[in-house]
Amino acid sequence: MPAPEALRLRPAAGEDRDGTLATARAVVAFTRTSSRRYNRARTSVGGLFIDIYSNTLALACVLAIAGSFVFALRDEIARRDPAQDGLADQQWQILPADVLWILLTYLALNGLLTLARRLGPAAVSSSEGSWWLPLPVDRRPMVLPGLIRLIAGVGLASAVMYLPFSLLIALDRTPSGNLLAAGTFGLVAVIVVGGATLLQLRSGSGRRDPLWPALVLLPLAVLPSLGPAVWPLLVALGLAVVVLAYSLPRVGMVAGSELVRGGGVSGHAGASVFLLDVNELSRALAARPRHTASTRGAKLYARHALGPRAAIVRADIVAFLRLQQGVAVPLVWLGACLALVLADVALPAVVQLLVIVVAGCVTGAGMGVVARRTALVPELDLLLPVSTPVVMLSRTLSPAVAMSAWMAALTGALSGVGAGGPGLILLGALAGLGMGAGSVRAATRPATDWTAPAAETPFGPVPRTQIAALFRGIDVTVLAMVPVLLALYIGTVYPWLVGVQVAISAAVIVIQMAAKSTTQSGA
Repeated sequence: MPAPEALRLRPAAGEDRDGTLATARAVVAFTRTSSRRYNRARTSVGGLFIDIYSNTLALACVLAIAGSFVFALRDEIARRDPAQDGLADQQWQILPADVLWILLTYLALNGLLTLARRLGPAAVSSSEGSWWLPLPVDRRPMVLPGLIRLIAGVGLASAVMYLPFSLLIALDRTPSGNLLAAGTFGLVAVIVVGGATLLQLRSGSGRRDPLWPALVLLPLAVLPSLGPAVWPLLVALGLAVVVLAYSLPRVGMVAGSELVRGGGVSGHAGASVFLLDVNELSRALAARPRHTASTRGAKLYARHALGPRAAIVRADIVAFLRLQQGVAVPLVWLGACLALVLADVALPAVVQLLVIVVAGCVTGAGMGVVARRTALVPELDLLLPVSTPVVMLSRTLSPAVAMSAWMAALTGALSGVGAGGPGLILLGALAGLGMGAGSVRAATRPATDWTAPAAETPFGPVPRTQIAALFRGIDVTVLAMVPVLLALYIGTVYPWLVGVQVAISAAVIVIQMAAKSTTQSGA
């Protein structure tokens, strides 16, 4: 039965003095008015001016740096021959730029859909869930304004972020064509968020999302590449209107538990971004454990263990299998690296190596899920009947093996297309061991000391300890990849590079174990 449209409230909660009924819009209007009055009473004109000035300056710096980098890279690609200075041999550069465009756009849309489902997109905060949801009134006026702002913001941000990508891929396209492609992608992003709202209608039962939305995104990913014609923009606009016209009137039917869940995830993620805490952001966006992996982990955990060390190693392996989010993301980054190497776009070798570094850092960060969970209560490791270095070695084992396999697959594929000899596979497998230790190091970042003086940056003041914490883990991950990157750049693997790689990976593992041991001993 649908909820009644109106509810008699106390005068302090929005009811008129003559006893009229307060509708859902009246409840929302009362809450908004009270919130604005509270914020204005505690906000000074000087503080508001400083916030606007600093944010505007930071945004201008970001746009200036990004714009100069994009146009410099565009000029470099335009002057370069695709067969020169690439990692792969000329006969392997067979992927057309249009295909690369569509593939990367499709991956971006899939990532946006996944992120939108984790964050809501229809959501309420904890206070709104306590105040609004229990009222027997229509929820749509309560949820709809925030959802409309979110959809508009996502569409605008997606168009702005897609414009540099269009400038780098379509060198022969006019400025108006690039703007049309960016606008088309922005409208497609609106369709994706609207589709994520529809998926919320069926999520109250706890069922997982179907696979057909990922298939629907494939024709949508083709639209931005069909410029400089205007009809793809019109098609995207028509589809966006249809999806929003169908989803927005039904947003009030989303289950209250789903609204509260989305609000909790959104609030957690927003606070993590504000505090520049990457680990908390990963915890906020983490998906539910997979049922099949949990079942296999339970069978492995039920086996008899020989001693406490073997039990701890087995427990870490079971937790890694249960909490790890599958192989989809590592395979996506692996495919992205190969696609950029095989594309006939004249990307410099340095840019291709930079993409490989980013892929390795992101993939490695996703392998530290167990260490990220246990870092919430580090005192529990002191209660285990083994030494702290053994605990950290056990915690590093699964990420190191996984990253070693991923790097071996990547370097094996690159070796197959002429980027290096067979020794590159051994070099990549050894580098993965150090990268796995780097993921554990990143997952155990120390808490930020907010009492220390802030460091002035072009993007505003940032706590000094926070800057160091952001690079913790990434530093050793990049260090472990240096011999591989050097071998890719020079096109061959020298024997001394293998020795250097062994030394670096071993040193990274030892440093991580010693650093964690010292931290826990001090605690």
